[in-house]
Amino acid sequence: MNRLVLVALLVFGMAEAGVAKEGYHITLKMPSLKDSMVYLVHYYGKPLPTIYKRDSARLDKKGVAVFDSEDPEFIGGIYMMLLSDRKTYFEFLLNKGDDFTINAEIDRLPQGLSFTNSTENDRFQDYVLFLKGYSSKQQELQKEYANAKNADDTANIRKKVATAGKELTAYRKTHIKKYPSTLLTSIFSALEVPQVPEGPHFLADGKTKDSSFAYNYYKSHYWDNFNLQDDRLVHTPVFDAKLEEYMNKMVMPWPDSVIKESNMLLEKSRGTKELFKYTLWWLTRNAENSKIMGMDEVFVYLVENYYMKGDATWLTSEDLNKYIDRAMKIAPNVIGNLAPEIKLPILGSKKEESLNGSKSKYTLLVFYAPTCGHCKEEMPKIDSLFQTSLKKKGLKIYAVSTENDETAAKDFIKKYKLDDWTTTWDPEHIGDWRSKYDVYSTPTIYLLDEKKIIRGKRLDHSNIANLIEMMERKEKNNK
Repeated sequence: MNRLVLVALLVFGMAEAGVAKEGYHITLKMPSLKDSMVYLVHYYGKPLPTIYKRDSARLDKKGVAVFDSEDPEFIGGIYMMLLSDRKTYFEFLLNKGDDFTINAEIDRLPQGLSFTNSTENDRFQDYVLFLKGYSSKQQELQKEYANAKNADDTANIRKKVATAGKELTAYRKTHIKKYPSTLLTSIFSALEVPQVPEGPHFLADGKTKDSSFAYNYYKSHYWDNFNLQDDRLVHTPVFDAKLEEYMNKMVMPWPDSVIKESNMLLEKSRGTKELFKYTLWWLTRNAENSKIMGMDEVFVYLVENYYMKGDATWLTSEDLNKYIDRAMKIAPNVIGNLAPEIKLPILGSKKEESLNGSKSKYTLLVFYAPTCGHCKEEMPKIDSLFQTSLKKKGLKIYAVSTENDETAAKDFIKKYKLDDWTTTWDPEHIGDWRSKYDVYSTPTIYLLDEKKIIRGKRLDHSNIANLIEMMERKEKNNK
């Protein structure tokens, strides 16, 4: 052969070998199931039953189906074959460029699974069978718990549980050490939890016991082994639970703390496609839906510092604008901001009353609707609280009827004896209070301090007094 031709072939072959394969090629063989649809599905952050369809194929007359993709965006993870009954499934690992065969005996799952040309799935299958045995052992121990007759029996069972847990941990650690660069190792590492060092722990003086050592150690090492640069982990049932535990159980529910931890997670996942996307989406949704007062500040921060700066590249302009519009509505009434001014006519009079012009130690700003069922329950309770304890603390109530029926508003005030309130309405729609205070439902209640700074929002009768007590305690400590 011509030497130049030989060299060209060698170079071409080397170049071809150096190009990573895209997508996947999976041959599924299920001889006992013919002429039936099979679906390739995957996780996305959450565990079952939340799964998403990736691909589908039909088993032919020999029980063979082929899944083939050249998608360059495919990243892999834990995938499942879901049968047409939408109940029967089995899991396996899938990496970018994989080409292997699955042999499945439908009546013997998971034992009836084997793989050709996929050593990692062989190891994953071994782990699945190990977990099956571990689960059976746990069920037996639960039965033993139920039949325990004394403290010694319970203590012995706990030892067995601890031993089984150590065996599971050891299994994973052995695999991590033996196969460090595999998808399964990345998953095992993500499942690891920090082991707090035993023994007494002291503060810097060396004498005082550090009562928060365990919490601080666990929290500071929580993400040590989770590779936030491995996009494949979003296609496992691990990530959502990790975020939930960390952000809602370990991070202090204060806006500054939540913002700090959010920035940390987003920085660690920056540069990935799916993990960054899921992290930003989860943190934003968590802040927006939180029942904890003040978390709307976190929502506004994330929109202003990530969405509005071009990081949410996956959103359409329409969807992006929805986030921005929502943040713009919330931003003026975030806790700690000066309450936006509103000046409305007093009910039954043409005289206008200014919110910020009213002098009082505290102001309760109440938006209500005379026909609102919840308002009919909440307003009398608030007034009772006002009359018995809050009035003498220097609190005044500035109420705004969100409906235009003057007679209905007057009847409401009369029926529930709210004469000590400053009651206003807005028949000419000149106050712009709905956008200023994000009033999309009633009742909507804010607490303002002496300087008309917003100190509480979305309140009800059950937490107003506690918030004022906390403010008074803080003021006393500051003095």
